[in-house]
Amino acid sequence: MKAPAGSTLEIPSATLKGNQAYERLRREIISCRILPGSRFTEAELMERFELGKATCRIALHRLTECGLVTSIPRHGYRVTPVTVRDVEEVFSLRVTLEPLAARAAAGRVNRQHLERLERACRVKISADMGNQIDYFLQANRSFHMAIAEASQNKRLIKILSGLLDEMTRLVALGFGVQGVRPNIENDHNLLIEHLVAADADAAEMVARRHVETFRDMVMEKVIKSLRESATLVPFDQAVESGGEP
Repeated sequence: MKAPAGSTLEIPSATLKGNQAYERLRREIISCRILPGSRFTEAELMERFELGKATCRIALHRLTECGLVTSIPRHGYRVTPVTVRDVEEVFSLRVTLEPLAARAAAGRVNRQHLERLERACRVKISADMGNQIDYFLQANRSFHMAIAEASQNKRLIKILSGLLDEMTRLVALGFGVQGVRPNIENDHNLLIEHLVAADADAAEMVARRHVETFRDMVMEKVIKSLRESATLVPFDQAVESGGEP
């Protein structure tokens, strides 16, 4: 049945709620509040987040499609684990593409915008480390995406956007679980100076060094978290309940 001319098709309530639940659960998984490798049933997820059955199934379908969750027949679901190979693959691409983006962005960036994003990365350590890591991850992603966007290469922007999304969970596992924050502001500030000065060679060099240094930091923290995985909090204690979206 067609909608009347000029009218807007309404999204069914179950679909809307399912999409909202997906976004919420995706944030919980990406930030490692629900830890990699966690197993759960549909009923456990419904109870923990106070979701209806239809809402929960829509969210789980989308999580499965994007690879964050795997269905285990007759045993529920499992959050896709993080491996050392994941870190190696993500950073091997970043170390190739981000220097390229920095070179292309030299002389094209907005200094005030980059400095504002860099300051947002400097969260302070306190009791609420979880929210700080979320804030840092978003600010750091925005900083690197601003450089990618200044390159004006649409395909490069799209690829780096996906890589930075994948990296978010790696950093959350490595640093959030360990309760520390990456110290990267010196590289960020130096990179800004070279980009503003339109020094493409120097910007490319700093971008490569930054990604390589950050790769080593993340690898160390991820390996430590994976070694301690037996003592990590299980699914039913790692997330907080909330109302249905």
